[in-house]
Amino acid sequence: MEIAIVLGLLVLAILLFSMEKFSVDLVTMGLLFVLIATKIITPQEAFAGFGSDFMVVLTSIFIISGALQQTGVLDLIGARLLSLAKARPEYMIVYIMFAVGLTSAFMNNTTVTAIFLAPVIAVARNLKMGPSKLLIPVAYASILGGTCTLIGTSTNIAVGGYLEKIGMQPIGMFEFLPVGLALFVTGLLYMALVGKRSLPDNKDESMEAEFGLRAYVSEIVISQDSPLIGKGIFQSSLSKMGFRILNVIRLGHNFLPDKTSIIEANDILIVEGKLENLIAVKETEGIDIRADGLLDYSLQSENIKLAEVLVTPQSEFLNNTLKSSNFRQKYGLVVLAINRSGHTLREKLGKVILRVGDILLVQGPIEKIDYYKLSRDIAILDDFRPLLYKRRKGILTLAVFITSIILGSCNIFPLSASMILGVLVVVLIKAVSIERAYETIDWKLLVMIGGMSAFGTAMTNSGAATWLSQNIVNVMQPFGTLAIMAGFVILTVFLTQPMSNAAAALVVLPIAIETARHLEVNPRTFAIAVMLSASVSLVTPFEPSCILVYGPGKYRFIDFFKAGGILTVILMAVLMILIPYYWPL
Repeated sequence: MEIAIVLGLLVLAILLFSMEKFSVDLVTMGLLFVLIATKIITPQEAFAGFGSDFMVVLTSIFIISGALQQTGVLDLIGARLLSLAKARPEYMIVYIMFAVGLTSAFMNNTTVTAIFLAPVIAVARNLKMGPSKLLIPVAYASILGGTCTLIGTSTNIAVGGYLEKIGMQPIGMFEFLPVGLALFVTGLLYMALVGKRSLPDNKDESMEAEFGLRAYVSEIVISQDSPLIGKGIFQSSLSKMGFRILNVIRLGHNFLPDKTSIIEANDILIVEGKLENLIAVKETEGIDIRADGLLDYSLQSENIKLAEVLVTPQSEFLNNTLKSSNFRQKYGLVVLAINRSGHTLREKLGKVILRVGDILLVQGPIEKIDYYKLSRDIAILDDFRPLLYKRRKGILTLAVFITSIILGSCNIFPLSASMILGVLVVVLIKAVSIERAYETIDWKLLVMIGGMSAFGTAMTNSGAATWLSQNIVNVMQPFGTLAIMAGFVILTVFLTQPMSNAAAALVVLPIAIETARHLEVNPRTFAIAVMLSASVSLVTPFEPSCILVYGPGKYRFIDFFKAGGILTVILMAVLMILIPYYWPL
């Protein structure tokens, strides 16, 4: 009975993670409640992961990464990319992937992708090319760069913590560096020589304007004295201005307009149009943009600015509306319009449920927009202006980070202790304030990893891991041990599409280890295979790094399959060759 419950919860978790109707932390806590209520795991086992040292390591990396960003160190890399673009544009993919991969080896890959978005888009505009030629390589480099070190991705840290919890030897900081480097270099060479030909060249129309000419959805209000009153909606000047009128809200009721629909006073029209047309609306008598009250009559002035911002995977606004999340109150910015690739939005702006990759056109004070360049909730896309480089604090923060890694790698101190020391130092030197330090932490990810670690314990306690491993061995044993390991690699890669990489790895890991024990082979080999294959998530835009570039690159779903399909097969082959070599069965 317990096996059926655990496997049922596993299927449910995969469905809920893929549907994204509920936050991952809520789904995880719901799973833990059921597991505790059915007595499959004890409360102590359920919450043991939240107090483990690998959670401390992950939290510390978020904070130190935030300090590096706030001191301007990471922006220096972006500025260097801009200068290299002018000197050797033919090698831009190599330069960009190398810079992103090197950074991602020591930072969360989603954070790295968000950091590099603005400078890479600036590089593309400088070269008069579409960002789509560079943004998929950015996502792939951030994913593959994270396979080089223990702290490169949250997946590696989570797997390392799980192995230590079940009594296996802890994973070393650079234990799998040779394999990770092979994966990264293979990905870089493939994209630079072959993959770049499959990348679409979606021209960035904003090259020729200060702000993009994307199709935005916004609200236009018809005033009492508007000359449009009494005119047919599709015969009005709005249609002639290039707007698509998607919906009409009248006296609290909304309806789809047709050729007989007439404009009335106080109508709110949900329209889709380009930014230049939205600005033109401000100069048209009797109509206005509704955005919960503009901060200034003109859309831009000396102190007021427009900006395009991207909703990130770490955002607290995900699955919430602008109204329910108090976006304006929290940020002091007004959302004028929303762009979502591949979707036409027909709701009022305040009722649109925000998704990862949504691009918001916002208006606000220049200092507010500059300040939120450091936010983990949104990424500023409209331009790239490096933050003021705090040279002394930046160098000290970088030195502290490197020292923490060395202390942990050489076992002078436990890695968790050395990272805590690093956090303490960067806060004391005021490279990051204590308030900002807490803001940099991805709490949802921590809850998900801590909870899914407990799910692995439930797989073992219930006997589900043993039952699945026995069936796998019975079916696959005639094909040999390597074939069984290949099956786990393929399974993990498959599960990383609807689930987060860490969740997929923690689900497969107990089964893989139990299978290795049944086969009487080295369980560490199977564990490393599962961990690294969780980072070969390149064929769909569901991985957070890929989601981040999806909208700005104007990609289609098929673009990721074209760019990453063959590469994924090659990388799995690399894993199957190198892992048994470094960790003999």
